[in-house]
Amino acid sequence: MNTKFFAILILISSLCFGQMQDFKYKRELKGIANQWHTITIPNEMYGKISQDLSDIRIFGLKANKDTIEAAYILRKNDRTIIKNEIPFKIINQSFNNEGAFYTFEIPSIQTINDINLQFSNDNFDWKLNLEGSNDQTDWFKILANSRILSIKNGSTNFQFTKLLFPESKYKYYRIFIKTKEKVGLKSAKLVLNESNLGLYRDFKIQKQSIFENKKAKQTEINLELDVPVPVSLIKISANNNFDFYRPISIQYLSDSVKTEKAWIYNYETIGNGTLNSLDKNEFTLNTTTAKKLKIIIENNNNPILNISDIKVQGFTNQLDVRFVEDADYFLVYGNKNAEIPNFDIVNFADKIPENISTLTLGNEILIDKSATEITEPLFKNKLWLWIIMGVIIAMLGFFSLKMMKKED
Repeated sequence: MNTKFFAILILISSLCFGQMQDFKYKRELKGIANQWHTITIPNEMYGKISQDLSDIRIFGLKANKDTIEAAYILRKNDRTIIKNEIPFKIINQSFNNEGAFYTFEIPSIQTINDINLQFSNDNFDWKLNLEGSNDQTDWFKILANSRILSIKNGSTNFQFTKLLFPESKYKYYRIFIKTKEKVGLKSAKLVLNESNLGLYRDFKIQKQSIFENKKAKQTEINLELDVPVPVSLIKISANNNFDFYRPISIQYLSDSVKTEKAWIYNYETIGNGTLNSLDKNEFTLNTTTAKKLKIIIENNNNPILNISDIKVQGFTNQLDVRFVEDADYFLVYGNKNAEIPNFDIVNFADKIPENISTLTLGNEILIDKSATEITEPLFKNKLWLWIIMGVIIAMLGFFSLKMMKKED
């Protein structure tokens, strides 16, 4: 009796796992020669897979027609920044008619490349110098006439008080702020930013249009890319001979609905920031697969900006794949119901060989479900499967207890 129930249990459990016919597309993997290889996901695939890349599988067809699955690790080659805050103390602060002086001492000499300043002042526009020294006698200039700015009013709350500079290694740092105003330094942070720039690539903008909404006092920039791709970064260049700081929002077309009168387009915000004349204007986004983007610039009562260039970028995604059996392998994708796979090799990523070769992908093929031998599940709704499994487990427990009582 128990043997029969176990057989039924295994049969029903096997129905819960997807096979190749559960997906829409496949691409042949060419050039498999070792246990480990890598695959770079091409741009044209992103419009056909889920946002979280959960519906990617690698199936192999063995000579005896059995289907096997190869495990992989998804590598997102995005930018990472590690902020290491360096301890320090203020050993001197003074004021005269020329400005305010602050001297920071680092107990043990360490490298820094970033100083974040916070002031009690709400509105200011100051220039400053930054110097470094190891003995407070010989000072070496790091930044000259660097600008810091704060604007706070009914429509704007903007601050730019970060000092970025090449890596420097001194025991003392001195800041001289050129102003006759009373300076209120609330706090400072000395930081070493260690960054991995990631493997970004540019995405081609197929169409671009700029619309000035005078009523809303906004500039609306619409971008259309070649294909849906994972967008992670937007760079905006503005060529103007005056200072500016404008709030912006970056949106993507999430879906569209056709009505009797017209199409209704729904956009969702994936990033916010301030377009300004002081910074690089690189806006990091929540990585989102998108084809159409919209950038809204809040002009208020200010002159319209001359936007000279826009770059849309995203980082590459790679699959590090382990092949353990001989078979004809395919990369398959396109299944809205698929969940993120759970492979145990994610716990052994450090054992993946370095410099593994990249596989070539064949052309995309639509999986012909009619030509695939498919055993239809007994029940299409998985809830019924779990209910049946629960009943079977309960029955197994019941018969096991009954047998134990008989033996007693």
